[in-house]
Amino acid sequence: MFYRIALIIFVGMLITIASAADESVESRQEKIVHSYVEAFNAHNVEAMLRMVTDDVQWLTIAGDKIATETDNKEELRLGMERYFESCSTCKSSLMHVFSSGERVSALEVASFETAQGIQKQKSISIYEFSGNLIKRVYYFSVDN
Repeated sequence: MFYRIALIIFVGMLITIASAADESVESRQEKIVHSYVEAFNAHNVEAMLRMVTDDVQWLTIAGDKIATETDNKEELRLGMERYFESCSTCKSSLMHVFSSGERVSALEVASFETAQGIQKQKSISIYEFSGNLIKRVYYFSVDN
């Protein structure tokens, strides 16, 4: 009887440790997404690049169309530099963030200034990870 109780306790501890390990990976990835958006808001392309794989992809999804915006780190660098040149007031905030396996999903609100004032646009982004680096971003526009 003692061995049976000890085995149940041991298995319970293993499940708890495994759950904690999964949560820490997800929590770490969520923190990376937060850091990535902070670097974006600072227009710090170098910091953004430190958080992505060499073969990072950025995919924009609109209806039934998928456009590959970048296929590697250098394309991301050039794209972000052009983007920040054209939109010096662009910022993004994370409204909701949650993890599932190697992906972090977020409801984002982008804001930027125009002659008519501050404009906002919602989107859903899914950040796919390879280890501790962002490998792929799926960007879904919600409204304009």
